[in-house]
Amino acid sequence: MEIKVKTLSHYDKALPLPSYQTIGSVGADVHAQLAHLELKDKKLVIKPGERVLIPTAICFEIPHGYEIQVRPRSGLSLKSSLLIVNSPGTIDSDYRGELQIIMGNFGDQDAIIKHGDRVAQLVVSPIIRASFILSDELSKTKRSEGGMGHTGD
Repeated sequence: MEIKVKTLSHYDKALPLPSYQTIGSVGADVHAQLAHLELKDKKLVIKPGERVLIPTAICFEIPHGYEIQVRPRSGLSLKSSLLIVNSPGTIDSDYRGELQIIMGNFGDQDAIIKHGDRVAQLVVSPIIRASFILSDELSKTKRSEGGMGHTGD
């Protein structure tokens, strides 16, 4: 499958397009594009409790019937207090704007993103659109209306 990628004027051509790091990788890493921002040393400081948009300078033409999911990179999540807030995020097939990563600092110290850092991974997934229909009754199950924690710890 091919997905068209458009780069914006602030795209740093020294950085790769989203790419898979190994033959078995499901997610393609995407890089922070900070060179165009007026930041000291091209570093974005994210304060504790703060959420920011990290630019990637890329847009997609995703085939109808597919989405791109934006997911955290496990290494970044393990080694820092940074998390992708709306994970997984969805890029719809009809969206043509810049991908920006919503990153939050859930720690108690400043966190830093540098120009070129791999900040997220992208997973291409097929989608199924459902028809939601009104019904007076639903089938019974063992769980039935049992809510959160109902199936155990």
